Amino acid sequence: MLIEIPAAEGVAEALVTRPSTGAGPFPGVILYMDAFGLRPRIEEMAQRVAEWGYVVLAPNAFYRDGTAADLAPTMDMTTPEGRAAAGKAAFPRVGHLTTDKALPDIDAWVAALGKLDGLAPGPIGTFGYCMGARLAVRTAIAHPEAVAACGGFHGGGLASDAPDSPHLGLSNAKARFVFGHADHDKSMDPDAVARLGAALSAAGLEASNEIYVGAPHGYTMADTAMFHAEATERHFTELRALLDGTLKG
Repeated sequence: MLIEIPAAEGVAEALVTRPSTGAGPFPGVILYMDAFGLRPRIEEMAQRVAEWGYVVLAPNAFYRDGTAADLAPTMDMTTPEGRAAAGKAAFPRVGHLTTDKALPDIDAWVAALGKLDGLAPGPIGTFGYCMGARLAVRTAIAHPEAVAACGGFHGGGLASDAPDSPHLGLSNAKARFVFGHADHDKSMDPDAVARLGAALSAAGLEASNEIYVGAPHGYTMADTAMFHAEATERHFTELRALLDGTLKG
């Protein structure tokens, strides 16, 4: 179902999914969408995670630019041409979501998750895709006492030369991290992966920081031309192990 959240600069929609069976309460997790926004594929993924025994909140991080329906792709992204066209439309919105805008929103998402019915007390998890991986890491850094698990999959810009690169704040985090990087990803090349790994080690964090060989950027998104079934299933396996190991222990 969709709910509305008072965010930093207006009201944001968020998708909430719960297990189809069981009385709960359940641990809570925040899912950060990719650049193409909230849409059926994100709901499918959120429900799959919910069925593991979680309450999942997936906010429309682009609420400043419009509703989820307004921003949903209208072209067939299963073709390279369609995905490229959707990307051309979406990428300006990614640029609009600067760190100074993202951080107060993150506070709103964490607060909203905590108010959901059926939520178990205790730590939360967060994970994201593409640009959502950056938001997940920033959430773990901004709320170290709350976030025990953080996953990032085919993320970009996680360890760049920018002064606000997410990896620079990892010393403030306490979560366990799992990263599944796309192979030959220009937005997260081997040097950046190594830089991220060094930052995780320097911070003394428990982490997995792997490149999924043969998996393209966007590999989890079954509604696009970049979908890679094997890498997607690997990511679900590693994500579940992360969440179960930190939030159900």
